[in-house]
Amino acid sequence: MTHGSPLNVLLCGRFDAAEREAWWSALRCAAPQCHWHRDDATFDRTLIDAAVVANPEPGALAALPKLRLIQSLWAGVDKLLADTTLPTQVPLARMVDPAMNAAMAETALWAVLGLHRRFFDYAAQQARAQWQPHAQRRADEVGVLVLGAGQMGSAVAARLSAQGYRVVTWRAREAAPLVPLLAAAEIVINLLPLTPATRGLLDASFFASLPRGASVVNLARGAHVVDADLLAALDSGHLHRAVLDVFHTEPLPVEHAFWRHPQITVLPHVAALTDERSAAQVVAGNLSALANNQTVANIVNRIRGY
Repeated sequence: MTHGSPLNVLLCGRFDAAEREAWWSALRCAAPQCHWHRDDATFDRTLIDAAVVANPEPGALAALPKLRLIQSLWAGVDKLLADTTLPTQVPLARMVDPAMNAAMAETALWAVLGLHRRFFDYAAQQARAQWQPHAQRRADEVGVLVLGAGQMGSAVAARLSAQGYRVVTWRAREAAPLVPLLAAAEIVINLLPLTPATRGLLDASFFASLPRGASVVNLARGAHVVDADLLAALDSGHLHRAVLDVFHTEPLPVEHAFWRHPQITVLPHVAALTDERSAAQVVAGNLSALANNQTVANIVNRIRGY
């Protein structure tokens, strides 16, 4: 920050002790000109200009009379928007972190390679001491549909295209019909934002529109998927496999059928973790813009939900 008055910034959210200290250190290092406050200590609510948040408790951002910016540390803002106490007049910025985009592209590439080259199947065969080679296909013979064409979707599509896969992207707001794209997709990767229009999108009709033997990779939000419909599509043999990083309830309950299903690979919401070092620089850039009356990046459209 080169001009303007120093901002009073609140770090607010649900962290364990180690996470809080890591963020506290990274943010103060990236934006040392700010006066930093934290919600686990006493602070003057009348001073706060900006809040840097990670799924704060409902009501945590109420009664901050000077609040001018809410900066999320996470890419998804559906939980924030569901908080009816969130000040509607205060701009909300989502996290768009190049390091997170790269990590998501790595996870998507791992999943697609695993599905294309049958590596998940070989892992299952190993558990049975079963030696069974499968045919090896070229990447350009595999059609991949990426749902979502934002920062992460674009990064994923570019990485997969560079590996030779036949990649098509689709976004919920465009006019292009989804069903014909599903019919040509061997692997679907979901990276859509969670909105009323996309909640439950991956349902029985969606899965039935895919060719027999297709696979699904969900790296977005658990609520995009109708769990019972996914299990039915797998059990019927219509779908071959699912790779899931996100779930309706997290952590995934131990009794959930996904844990034990032979055609499902479960990840504990780790496809792309926020990197404190790079994300802190993104936050610092937006705080500098706010302090100097410049445009803050990645402001959420609350009507669209992202």
